[in-house]
Amino acid sequence: MIAEDLINHMIPPLKASDDAHKAIVWMEEFRCKHMPVVEDSNLLGFISEEIILETNNIEKNVSEFNLIGKKCFVSVASHFYDILKVAADNKLEVVAVLNDLGQYQGVITVQDTITAFAQTMAVQIPGGILVLSMNHNDYSLAEISRLIEENNAKVLSSIVKEDTLDIGKLRLTLKLNQVELSRIVATLERFNYRVIGRYHESSPMDSEKDRLDMLLRYLEI
Repeated sequence: MIAEDLINHMIPPLKASDDAHKAIVWMEEFRCKHMPVVEDSNLLGFISEEIILETNNIEKNVSEFNLIGKKCFVSVASHFYDILKVAADNKLEVVAVLNDLGQYQGVITVQDTITAFAQTMAVQIPGGILVLSMNHNDYSLAEISRLIEENNAKVLSSIVKEDTLDIGKLRLTLKLNQVELSRIVATLERFNYRVIGRYHESSPMDSEKDRLDMLLRYLEI
């Protein structure tokens, strides 16, 4: 699923000439902590209630405030992993979507992105999750997948990121289509891969809360 499919068309952008009072009303109405400010299809940035309250002037136009998140955007073809990364990098709960000409197309909320991810096959299919820590030059998803497939399992999805607990190393999180992970772990360790975590999921998740909890653990948020 790409950004274009995740745009929340219920959240309108503020115009540069709109005042701060309107921004606060819309934040409450659309339950957004940040609202995009757009002029002539150009993203000017995002405004929040906190920014407005710091000036204690709700009559100012939103363009007069120090807007944030001016680089908090993705292209229409961006993957939802990219959306989550941009949101996290900018510490915002919404991400703007721009077309190839840099024109504003809408916004995506982090919650909508998480919900979409929770509905993907990688999350829906019962299986297990492995977390590996390794040096940069030891990372080869093709090699790791080959070792896993030798144990009659497949990698459904993967996320790689810097290991914050071990500076200089990568942390690789894998979702597999197999619940029993002992043989796979033994194989990986035999080839000197360090497995630092494993999680089992023996049946499909029945509620949205379970899906969300699983996703947050999966992404280590």
